[in-house]
Amino acid sequence: MASSSSLGSSIPAPEAVQVLVSSLADESQVVRESSMASLKEISPLNPLLVLDCCSAVSRGGRRRFGNMAGIFQVMAFGVRALDKKDIDASYVGKLAKIATAEIISSKELNADWQRAAASLLVSIGLHLPDLFTPRLKGVLSRVLPILGNVRDAHRPIFANAFKCWCQAVWQYNIDFPSDSPIDGDVMSFLNSAFELLLRVWAASRDLKVRISSVEALGQMVGLITRTQLKAALPGLVPTILELYKKDRDISLIATYSLYNLLNASLLSETGPPLLDFEELTVILSTLLPVIRMNNDNKEHSDFSVGLKTYNEVQRCFLTVGSVYPEDLFSFLLNKCRLKEEPLTFGALCVLKHLLPRSSEAWHSKRPLLVDAVKSLLDEQNLAIRKALSELIVVMASHCYLVGPSAELFVEYLVRHCALSEHDRIDLESSQVKIGSICPTELRTICEKGLLLLTITIPEMEHILWPFLLKMIIPRRYTGAVATVCRCIAELCRHGSSYNNNMLSDCKARGDIPDPEELFVRLVVLLHNPLAREQLATQILTVLCYLAPLFPRNINLFWQDEIPKMKAYVSDPEDLKLDPSYQETWDDMIINFLAESLDVIQDSDWMISLGNAFTKQYALYTPDDEHSAVLHRCLGMLLQKVNDRAYVRGKIDWMYKQANISIPINRLGLAKAMGLVAASHLDTVLDKLKDILDNVGQSVFQRFLAFFSESYRTEESDDVHAALALMYGYAARYAPSMVIEARIDALVGTNMLSRLLHVRHPTAKQAVITAIDLLGRAVINAAENGAPFPLKRRDQLLDYILTLMGRDETDDLADSSLELLRTQALALNACTTLVSVEPKLTIETRNHVLKATLGFFALPNDRIDVINPLIDNLITLLCAILLTSGEDGRSRAEQLLHILRQIDQYVSSSVDYQRRRGCLAVYEMLVKFRMLCVSGYCALGCRGSCTHSKQIDRTLHGSFSNLPSAAFVLPSREALSLGDRVMMYLPRCADTDSEIRKISAQILDQLFSISLSLPKPLGSSVGGDIELCYGALSSLEDVIAILKSDASIDPSEVFNRIVASVCILLTKNELVGTLHGCMPAICDRIKQSAEGAILTVIEFVTKRGTELSETDVSRTAQSLLSATGHVTEKQLRLEVLGAISSLSENTNAKIVFNEVLAAAGRDIVTKDISRLRGGWPMQDAFHAFSQHIVLSVLFLEHLISVLNQTRVTKSDPGKGENSTLVSETQLEDEILQAAIFALTAFFRGGGKVGKRAVEQSYSSVLATLILQFGSCHGLASSGQHEPLRALLTAFQAFCECVGDLEMGKILARDGEQNEKEKWINVIGDLASCISMKRPKEVQNICKIFTKSLNRQENFQREAAAAALSEFVRYSSGFSSLLEEMVEVLCRHVSDESPTVRCLCLRGLVKIPSVHIFQYTTQVLGVILALLDDLDESVQLTAVSCLLMILESSLNDAVEPILLNLSVRLRNLQISMNVKMRADSFAAFGALSNYGVGANKDAFLEQIHATLPRLILHLYDGDLAVRHACRNTLKRFAPLMEIEGLLALFNSHSINSDYRSDYEDFVRDFTRQFVQHLSSRVDAYMVSTIQAFDAPWPIIQANAIYVSSSILSLSDDQHILALYFAQVFGMLVGKMSRSADAVVRATSSLAFGLLLKSTNSISWRAARLDRADSARKGHDSESAKK
Repeated sequence: MASSSSLGSSIPAPEAVQVLVSSLADESQVVRESSMASLKEISPLNPLLVLDCCSAVSRGGRRRFGNMAGIFQVMAFGVRALDKKDIDASYVGKLAKIATAEIISSKELNADWQRAAASLLVSIGLHLPDLFTPRLKGVLSRVLPILGNVRDAHRPIFANAFKCWCQAVWQYNIDFPSDSPIDGDVMSFLNSAFELLLRVWAASRDLKVRISSVEALGQMVGLITRTQLKAALPGLVPTILELYKKDRDISLIATYSLYNLLNASLLSETGPPLLDFEELTVILSTLLPVIRMNNDNKEHSDFSVGLKTYNEVQRCFLTVGSVYPEDLFSFLLNKCRLKEEPLTFGALCVLKHLLPRSSEAWHSKRPLLVDAVKSLLDEQNLAIRKALSELIVVMASHCYLVGPSAELFVEYLVRHCALSEHDRIDLESSQVKIGSICPTELRTICEKGLLLLTITIPEMEHILWPFLLKMIIPRRYTGAVATVCRCIAELCRHGSSYNNNMLSDCKARGDIPDPEELFVRLVVLLHNPLAREQLATQILTVLCYLAPLFPRNINLFWQDEIPKMKAYVSDPEDLKLDPSYQETWDDMIINFLAESLDVIQDSDWMISLGNAFTKQYALYTPDDEHSAVLHRCLGMLLQKVNDRAYVRGKIDWMYKQANISIPINRLGLAKAMGLVAASHLDTVLDKLKDILDNVGQSVFQRFLAFFSESYRTEESDDVHAALALMYGYAARYAPSMVIEARIDALVGTNMLSRLLHVRHPTAKQAVITAIDLLGRAVINAAENGAPFPLKRRDQLLDYILTLMGRDETDDLADSSLELLRTQALALNACTTLVSVEPKLTIETRNHVLKATLGFFALPNDRIDVINPLIDNLITLLCAILLTSGEDGRSRAEQLLHILRQIDQYVSSSVDYQRRRGCLAVYEMLVKFRMLCVSGYCALGCRGSCTHSKQIDRTLHGSFSNLPSAAFVLPSREALSLGDRVMMYLPRCADTDSEIRKISAQILDQLFSISLSLPKPLGSSVGGDIELCYGALSSLEDVIAILKSDASIDPSEVFNRIVASVCILLTKNELVGTLHGCMPAICDRIKQSAEGAILTVIEFVTKRGTELSETDVSRTAQSLLSATGHVTEKQLRLEVLGAISSLSENTNAKIVFNEVLAAAGRDIVTKDISRLRGGWPMQDAFHAFSQHIVLSVLFLEHLISVLNQTRVTKSDPGKGENSTLVSETQLEDEILQAAIFALTAFFRGGGKVGKRAVEQSYSSVLATLILQFGSCHGLASSGQHEPLRALLTAFQAFCECVGDLEMGKILARDGEQNEKEKWINVIGDLASCISMKRPKEVQNICKIFTKSLNRQENFQREAAAAALSEFVRYSSGFSSLLEEMVEVLCRHVSDESPTVRCLCLRGLVKIPSVHIFQYTTQVLGVILALLDDLDESVQLTAVSCLLMILESSLNDAVEPILLNLSVRLRNLQISMNVKMRADSFAAFGALSNYGVGANKDAFLEQIHATLPRLILHLYDGDLAVRHACRNTLKRFAPLMEIEGLLALFNSHSINSDYRSDYEDFVRDFTRQFVQHLSSRVDAYMVSTIQAFDAPWPIIQANAIYVSSSILSLSDDQHILALYFAQVFGMLVGKMSRSADAVVRATSSLAFGLLLKSTNSISWRAARLDRADSARKGHDSESAKK
């Protein structure tokens, strides 16, 4: 037998302690805490071993060990536990060195481990206080040594402290100047600290250290001695300047320090400056780019920092300038001359800033500054331009601008006033550095500067006048004209002497433009009334002031006219409201010019003015609208000139300068030619002919285009378009005789075709206008009595349709205004060409229709363009009908074709489109009736006759008796009246009264035409012919009322129209009307849709008996389709009323089938929950359920559909072919639709529907429960929607019959997909039904008893679930109970495990009054099912065993007690939690029967399962814990151990906390070791086997139980067998287990075993020093 000494020496204690220490860095917090607790417990037993292990793992520091805080805490406990005799000063000093080294070497601030390290140092200090006792020194003497050892991470903190301290000293000196806190000692320390910061810290590689050091040095420079400062300058200045290479925030800090340094070095009161200017040049050169850098960024985040930096830099320059003004001036000028952008910009900013402050010192330097600025005038950089412009303004305010250089500077400002955003692109393309300065910003600065010079500086007036006149003409200064004019106006306003000397001042200078040039320039620039800076107003104002420069008689006219023009453009916003403001304003400019010329009446001056116009073509680009104004102005001038040669020369010049590829330029040229043609027509026509003749070369160019895809024909197209416009405007002023001659010349030859190949919209408009003018000329000629056919009319028509720019893929609704105008012109021209001879061909007619019908969809936002366009379109359609076809039949076909094309507009949601469409239809029908009917009545008469409405059929039995000379009429069928009536009848209920009136007239025209046409054989028109004519007369009466009284009720009018139409339709037309009712019901206008519905109801009610089953089916389909498209609730209800009416008056079953089929398709193909306006089929179901007759029929139909045999997809297939699969899918769709229909029936049926449900309660409920099972079967295969739908239906059923409790059950658990859950739901439903409706139980059970024989598993399971619960309430039906028990016992062998379980559950629910009769039979079934192969069946058997044991007699249980015990023990190790819990509980329940002869055998079973009970007492599942607790309490009386009963009822066994469980284990093992020592060996074997349990928590429990037994046992045999084994297993578990709870419990178990009295020899063990490093490294590596 082993002693405790040998036992202790045999365990690897050092290795265990090392594992515990390594576990301090475990990833689990629980493991770390457990290891910490164990180490704290064993530290007093062997503190040196613990310290050895901790120091071994701490050698690598925090980089190798992740929980230094825990190490330091354990070491602190170990040091506190040391005895005085064990203290080794050197050893403890090493521990202190470890903690101190960690604190000093760390760059981070971590309170946890630093606090732990401090705790260790405190613990060491308690033993060795002299190790840490400081010498008594002052604060300064203690801080200075620390500074040398402070690491980079902490240096910014100390530097910031010095900065704050210096700031406090400065503030103290200001508040108390007589009492300085700086004495000799402080100064000595300060000098030492300054040297340290400058020499060491400021040279650190850490940027934060350098920044904080420079910031501190900047505050210290004013406190140290001048000698030390002078010595430090060579090192301090480069250090500060080095920081400018960083970001903006660092630059600001550096500038603060640099400013303090310059103040201390240059402005000291105790001596001369410490820096010469040569030494300052490096500083100043560094500061200049800083200005550029901080002025460049305008972002909000950096702007405040940049502005502060900019201001500080200026303060630095101001400080230097106050000491070295002349040197600084020369320095800045030199930097300007270098033309290096950052330096130049900075120098200009400094000059601008210092010039007002150093004006006296720099007064003699003015020429140098002016020369320097002049050298920068050509600089391209925008930033430099901005700075230079600001400097020029400052120089002007200090009288620096004198002489010629002043005009140079003023021109510089004007040049930049002309900048625009377009200039930025030019600057970027020229690779000019722009930065953050934009041209607009620079322009604004120069404009303000120029106005300041004009208004605020009187000395500038003589420089600005008349120099500013020179700035008006140049093209590059065009953008500055508004500002220049404003400045000139200000000069003229403030200088009255200019009015007298103005002309002399202009003539005195040869470089000032002539008055003619100024007038032409200003008049052309008037073009844009919305130009910036009120350009037009400024020009008109200047013209008034400059009137003395022009002929004298113009002054009075301008004084009267110019204010009117200024008033027109005074309000730009109001001006924008007029779409034609630009055209009006241009006309005003031309009129202003014309009237001015009329007033002047000086031919020489006009010739000079014309020359000025000619010269200024170079001032405008061709795409500039001013070029077009210039054309018109010159044209007006030439109109006033009588010299033909002069005019011809200027026309040639005008055409040469014009760029006709630009529409605005081309239009201006054409208008100018027209103006000239008013006086010089022959000259203009000769010029146009020359142009046309010279275009001939373009034919060769077009030929080349066939071989080169890149070749473009725009140039010739523009020439053709320009020629067309010029011919048009010339023709406007020409006599009619000349126009007629030109038509013959153009159309009769190829001259006109050369103008047609254009592509651009504006060019197309020009050519279309020309063609239209030609066509109108032909019409005018015909009206004048000289008709002639237009040559090549079809070709011209084709050209117009092409030029419209209307392709088949275009969306006319998105057409631009330009295209609308083109189309309006084109339709006009088409109408003109269609109206002339010869007649249209069929091909041309169809081509025109295709190209023009779409114009009905044009938006109505521009009625001034759209309305004429639509009128022209309708006129064109009527003209086509007039000129198309040879007889009535062909015209009918053409009419029907056009009407169907217009249908989309007739039924449009837009009022104006419907109005247009209806108007077009009516006009077409009127024309058709006039052509095909009115000329030939039904009896063959020509012209007007009395037979058109009254036909005596006794005279003519058929139309075969008509005269042979009668016109060949189309048949009635050709008009498709059924389709046409349903298209136009809804319009009779339209919201627009005009549309209602036109629609009624359309119907009148249709039936008037139809009654005059031959009818198909065998057809009837709702009765005899007299009745039809009576209906037609009634319809005409309604139309007459509509025309005379617009206030009549529209509904009454509509009803009369429908009644008449119902009579007028034939049977086939009636069927066609009903089949095509869907589009009409879905009409976008609600009133029209309602009218269509009323029409259907009226037709079905009065003539429904004429419909066949096929007709009913198709009509139902149309109505159902309409419900799907109708989203408005009330309208849909009306449609459903029509469906109900169809059902009542025809065959209801056919309608039901169609509704269910449609619903099934919707469920599969649509998301019915998100349909706009709700699901229409649901509304249909509501309508049926509320119908007194249809509700009963519909419910019976739904139940029959749901009771059809159905095999869910989860069942195994049997080789179904594709046809069977398709049929099955169709059945599934119908079944789902039936479920949805039931839902709607239950919820929307009202009292009628509820009465029908109550009558069929049993069948409905049984069907729902069986479907509940089937749907859960589908849900198990991933199809959840059927289940949700059924639950909704079930809930609706509960609400319908008033069973709220059953509804709550479904709402709570109905969607639970687990089989057990939905099985329980069925049981709850059965229980609820049994209590609420006991009379229905017997009928329901009979249905379910038969349902157990169904093929579908899930339906059998649903039936079994219901029956298993209904058994409980069958005591009143003895025969039914016997039948149910027989059925349940028979189906416990069902192939479905669920059915077996449910049948078993039902057997144990037999009412208590009958249970004893069936106990033995039930127990036999349970015993058999405990060995079932399916785990769920076994679990059910265990649960049922628990239930049956509560009421079983001993005689029934005792024969099978041991069999039950063995089977339950086998189930206690099941992975199923419920199985374990129930098997433990059932085993406890068997204790009631373990008495008498079975007691000893059962007691052995208790001891065999007791270790497992103890381990699972803290199972991972609470149910298992409760079962084990109850079982232990039941076992206590049988075990007969004193104190065990009290322990099993204590608080610790009932607690769910781990600590309480551990307390219970220790108390139980103490009782167990004391009273059952003979069974310890068996218990240890069972417990050690549990070390490999599949549950980590059970492994942990086994570890703790075995450790507790070994720590309490004094049986040396047990200890020898198991102590070392368990200890070694614990080491392995600690090192290798992946579960935190196992590692944590192992840590606690180490504590138990090492603290026990069975192992004391390890307390003297130490860690092998030679091996400690290797073991520490190995353990750490293993951990990683």
